[in-house]
Amino acid sequence: MTIPPEILFIIDLLASLSPYIIVCLSLNLEFGYAGVANFGKTLSVAGGAFLVGYLPGRFTSWILGIETGNYVANSNAIVTQINTVFTVNPILALSIFILTAITSMIIGAALGFLAAYPVVRLREEYLAMVFLAMGEALLVIGYNYPELVGGTLGIMVPDPFAWFRELRYTATTIIMLFIAILTFIYVEMLTKSPLGRMLRAIRDDEYAAMALGKNVARVRVKTVMLSSAIAALGGVLYAFYSGGVIATAYNRVSWTFWPWVMVILGGTANNKGAVLGTFIFVTIRKIIEFNKDKLTPYVPFDVVWLDMLLLGVALIIILIFKPEGIIPEKPIKTLNLKKP
Repeated sequence: MTIPPEILFIIDLLASLSPYIIVCLSLNLEFGYAGVANFGKTLSVAGGAFLVGYLPGRFTSWILGIETGNYVANSNAIVTQINTVFTVNPILALSIFILTAITSMIIGAALGFLAAYPVVRLREEYLAMVFLAMGEALLVIGYNYPELVGGTLGIMVPDPFAWFRELRYTATTIIMLFIAILTFIYVEMLTKSPLGRMLRAIRDDEYAAMALGKNVARVRVKTVMLSSAIAALGGVLYAFYSGGVIATAYNRVSWTFWPWVMVILGGTANNKGAVLGTFIFVTIRKIIEFNKDKLTPYVPFDVVWLDMLLLGVALIIILIFKPEGIIPEKPIKTLNLKKP
């Protein structure tokens, strides 16, 4: 069955939106609500993706008794065998997916703790630089240590949704979008809870919060851990959907700077704004990507740079004329919990 190009565009758009929505929600939780300027989002995103490249293939091979030898060198053949089994065994496939997602979130939280704990008391600019450096360090390890995710060549990963067969991409997109919606609901409830109000209080005046007995450093560390776990989930979804992991795909532009643009564009400390900014950003990029051949005669440079140029201009305009973003921060409405 041939799928119309318009439907393919929508499927690809939604699939690309889902991990970025999750990552932007995690960044908004850190920066928008807690005031932690994390310029190393790629640390947790890549951490989740690298675990996808390392764990499920090896673990499933062990369960199925597949002889791996040099796993990295033989990953294509091994993953093909695993996907053949997944095609007829959806329970095993989903179990591996859930196990990988949970483990990746734990690893993401651990990376967040390692990055935040030693420097959480530093000023914002120093904290941001430490996060940025640690994110780059993980990418260097992934690029130069082939046993992790194949080094410069990357590595294939098992497809836990292979049992959908011809509907694989459509079904995977729906599952990813469902997970993104659940993440939005969770973060929205979290930020409207007493914890969310405490985060905003610490962001606005940490000394006043300390005077009221709040342990600002501990709250910030926990916030970074939670947001890093959420971002790692985004990395997991992107890696599984891509079908492979290579360190260069998780660079600081794609998974640190672009999420910052999305959050600022939509509006900080507003989860709906983060989602809107992500939607606008990703949609523009996908439209340019799908119409690259049509746009080439009209621009005096490679079209691949057009999305960066347009979005950079859009960001400058937003910062000048509407610095609070498209959807500004609003007073938090507390949860409507009725007493029984």
